[in-house]
Amino acid sequence: MRKQSPFILTPLCLIFAAIFSSNAVGADSRPNFLFVLTDDQSYGMMGCDGNQLTRTPNIDQLAREGIFFDRAYVTSAICTPSRISIFLSQYERKHGVNFNSGTSVAPEAWAKSYPVVMRDNGYYTGYVGKNHAPIGKGGYNSGLMEESFDYFYAGHGHIRFYPKDVHEIFEGAAYDTQVEIVNEGAQDFLSYEHRLDGAVRFLEERPADKPFCLSICLNLPHSAGTGTMQQRESDDEIYKSLYRDIEIPLPKHYVAKDDIKTPRLPADVLRASDRQTSYDFVDTPELLKERIIRQMQSLTGIDRLIGNLRTKLETEGVDDNTIIIFCSDHGLFMGQHGLGGKALCYEQTTHVPLIIYDPELPAVLKGARCNELVQTIDIAATMLDLADIETPATFQGKSMRPLLSGDGGAIRDHVFTENLWVTHFGNPRIEAVQDKRWKYIRYYRNDRVPASVKIQVAEDLGIKSSLMLYGVHDNEIAVYRNHAEASLRGEQPIHEELFDLESDPDELNNLIDDPAVKTQLETLRSVWKQQLTAARGEGFPAVLRYTVDSEKNYKSK
Repeated sequence: MRKQSPFILTPLCLIFAAIFSSNAVGADSRPNFLFVLTDDQSYGMMGCDGNQLTRTPNIDQLAREGIFFDRAYVTSAICTPSRISIFLSQYERKHGVNFNSGTSVAPEAWAKSYPVVMRDNGYYTGYVGKNHAPIGKGGYNSGLMEESFDYFYAGHGHIRFYPKDVHEIFEGAAYDTQVEIVNEGAQDFLSYEHRLDGAVRFLEERPADKPFCLSICLNLPHSAGTGTMQQRESDDEIYKSLYRDIEIPLPKHYVAKDDIKTPRLPADVLRASDRQTSYDFVDTPELLKERIIRQMQSLTGIDRLIGNLRTKLETEGVDDNTIIIFCSDHGLFMGQHGLGGKALCYEQTTHVPLIIYDPELPAVLKGARCNELVQTIDIAATMLDLADIETPATFQGKSMRPLLSGDGGAIRDHVFTENLWVTHFGNPRIEAVQDKRWKYIRYYRNDRVPASVKIQVAEDLGIKSSLMLYGVHDNEIAVYRNHAEASLRGEQPIHEELFDLESDPDELNNLIDDPAVKTQLETLRSVWKQQLTAARGEGFPAVLRYTVDSEKNYKSK
């Protein structure tokens, strides 16, 4: 429970309180929640996690007043499954939805998501920004996502840097750029009188007697989002000139495409030649530096958003009872080891920043760095715990509340991550388990028809290649389910890796064949099976068919 008043009121005082403070009668004193989720943001891109160039003073201040979790991990390093995992507090193997799954989240599963559960338990809820989760019959077109919140101001799929170009809902915004439009929506939600045109509202005003939960989900510094930046005349100066007068260093262990002599992974494990062309910016130093500048600009814009939100909370008089959570859905390779994209289970893609600011943190914990292992599926469980709401039995996450009070130790001994996005783009199925020191990774065969073959056939037949590459048909549902179950049935990996993160944080030296660490390897192989089985859970995932064959207006993202 939150802190109680230290004052004892006499009966006379209670009478006067009832007469003169009638607005407070029935008011809910549970904490408010402001949850900000960025996209493609690896650990190490802000001042508070070690970046010396990117200006993020407001987020750094949030970290100094809250707790920064230095060992926070996603469950799947792909937008859609990661975001659904956060909503439902489940591993992808349990919830069963990805770009290649041919499925959407069933209403009965969505009913156990953190925003719906909080709304059902008296919270006023809002969602602003990007939705990358197909929910209900018809996925992005079902309308269930919009109906699940008291306030909804978001676009489905990639909203890009200029959201008005692709989503009608944002047309009433004063600004053109994503972060600034998201700021308009968030400010409107936090005000008591909603005025923003376009927002879907079930109440015309935010109730003063209810706690709120606002989820802000961005499409930045996502590579596709930054790739659409144009330095328009209407852009803020941040997105035009900031960082363009300084030398931008290349990432540690960067290798240009033409300089790759030994691929990071064997060619039969990762078919790098079939990588999505949207990641070609990592191939040359010049293209990469331009994209890094855009990422830095976007993060500084997001940092200003955080500052604006904190000012708004103070203006509305709710800053002393609002918990702020800042995190990312996964990281991104920026040419390290010659790699581009995500999906892999290396630190660059699975290790993300996580800050939790609670005004009621013990003074000794303000500005603390927590070294305990946590995952993004723990966020929903933590919010419900802090709101004194019973956690659904479907949740697989663990509450971080003990780490916020200083009363408890580790909540996890191991972290499990996975990639089930196995497509023509060359990524294999992957499963990884790690403790604070050791990481063990398993790779499985990818027998999918290469993207290059599909593109050529599309050209030969005059078919749009995007339909070949991104349209998911009914038969893919069975393919995906087989991928999710195969290792549980005993399929063996084609490649394994073992890293000592303590001495080798950049994962350069694969120790899988080193007899000196055989004990650690066998231990993690045993833990892998336990974690895999627990992640899968029981029963068929609560999903609906969502494919090109089932939907007239199907879209994957």
